Amino acid sequence: MATNKIREEEVKNKIRQEFFQDYDATPILGDIDFAVTTKRSSEDELSDQEYFLWAEAKAGNTEDIYASFVQLIITIGKAHTHESYLPPRYLGAFDEEKIAFIEYHNIVSVFYQNDFNWNVTPSNHSTKEFHMLSDLLKEKLKKEIRLFYLHKDEKELRKFIRSNFKLGKQSTNGINITKNNFTYIYRKWVEKVKPSITLDWEKAKQNGIIDADFFLADIFSKENTTLRDRLYVLLKKNHYELDRKIDSAGLFDSKKAQFNDNQIAHNQFWNLYVRPPRKEYWEYIANRRDLLVPQDIRERKGSFFTPQCWVELSQEYIAKDLGEDWQDEYYIWDCCAGTGNLLAGLTNKYQIWASTLDQADVDVIHDRIANMEKVGTANLLDSHVFQFDFLNDSFDKLPLGLKDIITNEERRKKLIIYINPPCAEASNARTVTGTGSNRKGLAYTSIKDKYKKELGRAGNEIFAQFFARIANDIPDCTLALFSTLKALQGPNFSGFRAKYQAKLSRMFIVPANTFDNVTGHFPYGFQIFHLAEKEEFVSCIADVYDSKGNPIGSKNIYSCKGGELIIDWFRKFYDKQGDHLGYLRFLGTDFQNNRGVFLTLAPSTNDLKQVKGTWITRKNVIPSCVYFSVRLCTEATWVNDRDQFLYPNKEWNCNEHFLSDCLVFTLFNEKNNIQSQHGTNHWILFSEEEVGAQDNFESHFMHDFIMGKVKEEKSQQEGTIQDLFTEQEAQTPDGNSFTPTEPLKFSQEAQAVLDAGRELWRYYHKQAGANPNASYYDIKMHFQGTKTTKSGKVQMNSTSEDATYNALLADLRQSMKLLAAHIEPKVYDYGFLKK
Repeated sequence: MATNKIREEEVKNKIRQEFFQDYDATPILGDIDFAVTTKRSSEDELSDQEYFLWAEAKAGNTEDIYASFVQLIITIGKAHTHESYLPPRYLGAFDEEKIAFIEYHNIVSVFYQNDFNWNVTPSNHSTKEFHMLSDLLKEKLKKEIRLFYLHKDEKELRKFIRSNFKLGKQSTNGINITKNNFTYIYRKWVEKVKPSITLDWEKAKQNGIIDADFFLADIFSKENTTLRDRLYVLLKKNHYELDRKIDSAGLFDSKKAQFNDNQIAHNQFWNLYVRPPRKEYWEYIANRRDLLVPQDIRERKGSFFTPQCWVELSQEYIAKDLGEDWQDEYYIWDCCAGTGNLLAGLTNKYQIWASTLDQADVDVIHDRIANMEKVGTANLLDSHVFQFDFLNDSFDKLPLGLKDIITNEERRKKLIIYINPPCAEASNARTVTGTGSNRKGLAYTSIKDKYKKELGRAGNEIFAQFFARIANDIPDCTLALFSTLKALQGPNFSGFRAKYQAKLSRMFIVPANTFDNVTGHFPYGFQIFHLAEKEEFVSCIADVYDSKGNPIGSKNIYSCKGGELIIDWFRKFYDKQGDHLGYLRFLGTDFQNNRGVFLTLAPSTNDLKQVKGTWITRKNVIPSCVYFSVRLCTEATWVNDRDQFLYPNKEWNCNEHFLSDCLVFTLFNEKNNIQSQHGTNHWILFSEEEVGAQDNFESHFMHDFIMGKVKEEKSQQEGTIQDLFTEQEAQTPDGNSFTPTEPLKFSQEAQAVLDAGRELWRYYHKQAGANPNASYYDIKMHFQGTKTTKSGKVQMNSTSEDATYNALLADLRQSMKLLAAHIEPKVYDYGFLKK
């Protein structure tokens, strides 16, 4: 361990001396390994210093460079280093062989994710948070990083550093504002300047006034006067003006916000920075106002920035659907436009309207229109951009031109509602797990109240409310929207689909985590609905694009409703009277909830209270293992993440190999969390002689079950399991119960797993002090050991130092992969999933 640490320091020293000798590469910024800045005097403040690079250093040359970037980002996010120090132009990662750079602005939105837990150990690459960020950033890193090998690319690397790490003392005029550092400067502004502005910020926020707009007024200013006079807030020398309008008497009126300290804090702060930014950054900063919006408001609105690649692709799909001249032949209204980036690239400004909830966003669009010739921004008409609360306001508030289109049946047929509506919902992960409650006020609107019967539980989704109002109040139009696939696939949306029928003509899906503030590994779709053609959604074929915008195939999307889901099938096998052998824990019926499926002896109180599973008894061992295997044998991907597991056809129990394969798959799965410390382990499928156990097992149930030696329980009220489920089809190929009366037969793949598992058990029972009742989980725990996290939680280590154990475990896992591949086709054949 000490050697690795020394080697890492040696690598850092080598990089420092060979490539950054003309810079200061000695600053220590929290846990960041390596930082590069200009050479400075001793009295300079680290926090105000301009940095060229923050980097993660690794010993040797075997570390994954992308994982190093993820570790660095977690290090920064956990310590909030980007809030305490001026962010660098580049983030980097290096080892003794190579070094890579990525511009900071390419990943800055990662730090503004909703509901992300930064309080994890950055160096622990096995946490779900690490994997979440890795999935989110992998494609962007591959696309954006500049990679150099220290020896082979030495000349190119030195040129890159000279060109991008500009030497020289800081300008006496202050630090330049760029797209890399404007969010950091905003946070410093909130700390230093905001308290000096005379305003009740809480009351202001309730009225849609937020500090970000005062900050924008400041940075787009020169000599304390805002240059972009169409913003919601303007700086006027020694005060701010906002909410400017013409009053009922025709006179100009506005509200003012003064400084409470004679503008001292404001002047002192801006003496450190150069205002305004260079013109090339104006459009980016104005259009990314969302990065400055407080967390609670982002959660309430649930909105996020639409990447330009998906904007362009969506407009291509509209053209395919409506014809190349669609912009001239149709009217377009984005009724949740934000700062208007979804409308980028549209050309006929006389046919386009944009509305948004916040007046400040409206003013940003107006400002972009006014500055179009200067910085190439929004191609819209001022009079077509307006503040409008689509889920609460009356259409009487609409501009006359748009109102005339909506109220005219024929013209309405030529209207496209083109939107990326908020994807927020009242519930969140904490609601689902029982550790929190719905977010108050998030989904309560006049539209939800008006159509609550038709919406049902779908009314908790903001985008569903948009859909409802459009379908009810703007019939016959075309709806082109981005959204999750819940409206098409979600069980809670079955009533919604029946009520709001429309022809879905075209659709594509992309990874949701390509959108800012989204970390989930699920599909996000663009759909074109023709509301004049009534058609209840059953299925469609969606085009699939990867995070780079490359087409990677197609995907069948199916709807489902109550009575068609796997839980409706499995519920028939619940047994509340039998002896408890284990507890099958599950949650939801789609791939995204597979992480909540596992086997245990000790369910949590919350699991039992909220009925997140069922007890396994001798009567339902086989159906439980079928359920477990069906849910977990198919790899979960972002493409299938919302696919529902379904009620199977009658063939599922007619293949004895399928049933026994599922039993073996369950016994040796990584999510078999049976632990002997919690009670008797009934899941040992070997005999003591087979594995050389040092003592008798407490339970021989599973071995006897497999050998057909478990006697069927018969009560006065229940003859066999077939009697218990009188409405169920024959239970096994011979029509008897699921308790075998002769030894089970296994497929070749299942037998290979059994053989590999037996060798692992034999090796374990050769260990001194081996627990005869050890489960698969216990055996892994013995060889891999545990560690205690900073939060006090005990976790199993991911690896072991025992080479023999590692080889045996690798053989078992490889056999399990082959068994999973053998089971998977039957999952589709028997109707548990649709292709």
